[in-house]
Amino acid sequence: MQLSKEDTIYASKIVVDYFSKFERIDDYFRARKIERVKALPPPLFGMSVEDDMFQSWDMHPEEMNFSVVQMNNEVFDQMLEMTASFSPDQAPGKELKLIVKETNTNTAVGFIKLGSPLINSKPRNDFLGGVPDLPIFNKRAIMGFNIVPVQPFGFNYLGGKLLAAICCSHEVRRMLNKKYNTEFCLFETTSLYGNIKGASMYDGMRPFLRYKGDTMSSFLLTMGEEIYFHLRDWFEEKNGGEVLIKKDASSRKLKYQTKMIQVLKANLKEHDVKAYELFDNVIKKSTDVTTQKRFYMSEYGYKNVRDVLLGKTETLEKAENFDRFELENVIDWWKKKAVKRYSNLVSDGRIRKDLEVWNSETINKIDIIR
Repeated sequence: MQLSKEDTIYASKIVVDYFSKFERIDDYFRARKIERVKALPPPLFGMSVEDDMFQSWDMHPEEMNFSVVQMNNEVFDQMLEMTASFSPDQAPGKELKLIVKETNTNTAVGFIKLGSPLINSKPRNDFLGGVPDLPIFNKRAIMGFNIVPVQPFGFNYLGGKLLAAICCSHEVRRMLNKKYNTEFCLFETTSLYGNIKGASMYDGMRPFLRYKGDTMSSFLLTMGEEIYFHLRDWFEEKNGGEVLIKKDASSRKLKYQTKMIQVLKANLKEHDVKAYELFDNVIKKSTDVTTQKRFYMSEYGYKNVRDVLLGKTETLEKAENFDRFELENVIDWWKKKAVKRYSNLVSDGRIRKDLEVWNSETINKIDIIR
């Protein structure tokens, strides 16, 4: 696609100005969060989704009981956006959105969004001894994209560990089996902040989750909604109204962004070599902002998952600890840890009692890394 020098400089300046703002991954997360919060619909008079979030901070973990429920997309997405630091884009493939509720108060303690795993992963390949048979793998594996406790439930009660353990439970696995008419045997997830943060809430969760290594993370950050749609429409106008990628392409935003960057690089090389070098350096620097992430797996209490994923057998075999993955046993495991955590916080006078939700008033008050 050919662009004039004027058009090339115009579009490349927009890209450079956007990506130059981010020195660290948390700078990027905050910018995306501000953008998403502005787009949240105002609450109806007398109604607020905050009222549906857990706020009984004097409640002891031993008194708690939990259920895992599905909720309509609009309500789930709004509550997740108000709770999560990271604002995810819609992923292609499988999807299951779950809310974990404390049943005595009938309030949400956290949100889980599951989806199709990443196409490639070094820790996974190391575990399997090579690249898996993708049709088999995609049928049997699921990934946790968002595992987000309501705060300060996460801080006070180790809520992140509760949600992550629930992801590994037979309760959730059976929900997936029913929805997709298959037999899942592998759950994957990664730490959100990678090597920016020395530890992850998923550490210390054996046998439910096991650390398998760090991802090889080097990719360009995704553009924010405003700049992305502006540039997409601008490029299509300059391209005679034609889209830049196949109309049926998956992961459209990522592929569209990649194509726009490619077009700008090609035209900058032709029109202005110094501008090309500046543009290329900014893109490379923005790629370096991304971090390696800690990678975790759960085999749901099966002992031959590797053989199943490699196509050596279709029959799953239960390990001795298979029943530990039942929901009630997962919750019992969490309660032992939560009681110790909660008791220490009470003793130290460090229990937090202010609900942390993202909105226009709190956007600069809440730490993006929590």
